[in-house]
Amino acid sequence: MTLFFTDREVAAALDAPTTVAAMRDALLAGYAGRLVAPPRASVPLGGGRMVLTAGHLAGEWYGFRSYDTFGHPQGEQLVVLHDGRTGAVRAVAVGEELGSRRTGGLGGVAVDALARPDAATLGVVGSGAQAWTQVWAAAAVRRLREVTVHSRSAARREAFAARVRAELGVPARAVGSAPAAVRDRDVVVLATTSTTPVLDAADLAPGTHLNTVGFKQVHRHEFGTDLLDAADLLVTDSPAQAAAYDPPMLTAVGPYPGRLRDLGAVLAGAVPGRTGADQVSVFCSTGLAGTEVALLDRLVRVGAAAV
Repeated sequence: MTLFFTDREVAAALDAPTTVAAMRDALLAGYAGRLVAPPRASVPLGGGRMVLTAGHLAGEWYGFRSYDTFGHPQGEQLVVLHDGRTGAVRAVAVGEELGSRRTGGLGGVAVDALARPDAATLGVVGSGAQAWTQVWAAAAVRRLREVTVHSRSAARREAFAARVRAELGVPARAVGSAPAAVRDRDVVVLATTSTTPVLDAADLAPGTHLNTVGFKQVHRHEFGTDLLDAADLLVTDSPAQAAAYDPPMLTAVGPYPGRLRDLGAVLAGAVPGRTGADQVSVFCSTGLAGTEVALLDRLVRVGAAAV
């Protein structure tokens, strides 16, 4: 029987600890070579593109996610999970929630692996779905004492802060600028659609960990090379995807490719992560392929365990 999940059902079934755990397992499987996760592929269709990411966990499952760039008001993503032994379609998810939670879960793994163990304050620039799931996942791996948020819309940042207080039980306040949101924060999240930097490296305190979720290519980027220069540690979830961006990702040009570490390798202990309390660490989220399918597989397993 093929299971079908809507956004409402995904949100009801997938909590932050489960999501972060699934993404940690996927990253480790990717580093070990058990998860085949090639860079995304796309097809131009005149006025937009269809984009496909796919993954295969040997002996267990394979599947794909598809989405488009047309920008239609009811545009949705599709995630399909196949049984790796029989080829049968085990589950299908339609909507945005699974993808948003998957990205947030990857960010939560990065915070857990790279932020200081005592990190307790978080500043976020952005107030959309991606910003929310980053904070949602971070709260599952660190005991947050306060969240500060800035976005261009005063109403949206106030609503975001209210949601953090109501759903996560964490004190939160909206502030009037990006520098004010990130000043003296232990963890910072950039989750914007800005094509120009929204903050300077000088806005970050020593010891900050930063998750970047928005644009990060040479022609459009929510942060600048000053941040890469200031970072003691640069990490991504998919070095293959980071190298495959066209136009290139900021970390794929100049002196940066040799500095970019694989989050899976950090988790496995193959390369060092943070080694000092004052180090600035930066996680450039690219979206390891197959992780949406891995999360759908975990969702099916959670549902089966609950029956």
